[in-house]
Amino acid sequence: METREVLSTNKATVVIQINPQGNDSVIYVDGQEKIKYNAALKEFFKAQPKALGIVQIMIGVTVFLLGVLLTNVYYYKIVVISGITYWGSFIYIGAGSLSVAAQNKHNPRLVKASLAVNVFSAITAGLAILLMAVDLAKTLAHPWVHAQSFILRSIGTMLVFTIPQFIISICISALACKATCNIHSTVVSVEQNQGN
Repeated sequence: METREVLSTNKATVVIQINPQGNDSVIYVDGQEKIKYNAALKEFFKAQPKALGIVQIMIGVTVFLLGVLLTNVYYYKIVVISGITYWGSFIYIGAGSLSVAAQNKHNPRLVKASLAVNVFSAITAGLAILLMAVDLAKTLAHPWVHAQSFILRSIGTMLVFTIPQFIISICISALACKATCNIHSTVVSVEQNQGN
């Protein structure tokens, strides 16, 4: 860790510590710690992962409720048998919660956790899209299925919500990867008092 002291004309001491491994700059001004993150983390926070995380949470709750409804009525569908409407929903809610926490806390570790869970969420959403497409195709191929329109509406609605979940997870993963993998840029800004 590199440490440097700068004395200003008004006797205030500014200590700057730069950590190249963490890629964060920690600035102490008159004994108070002020953390400045690298430019990539600033870009991640500008992308509003909190708003995207809230959308992920709402999608997770909606898919869960539709899955419960479909399970109670038609338990022989692939999406019901696989349980993806349940465990997939919990993964979506977890990914959204970590995105919200990363925005609220501005913690690089939460950004890394959000990256990991959103990658897993994107894989889960991709698998869910595939299973829902198979269920829709099987339902359309068998027109004699009782209450076919209810099944089509339920699975179709879940599919409409799962596709944006897939896209949002990929976007947050890309932003978080860019923020956490960028180890060569450190931005340090120091403000000095211009008083008497």
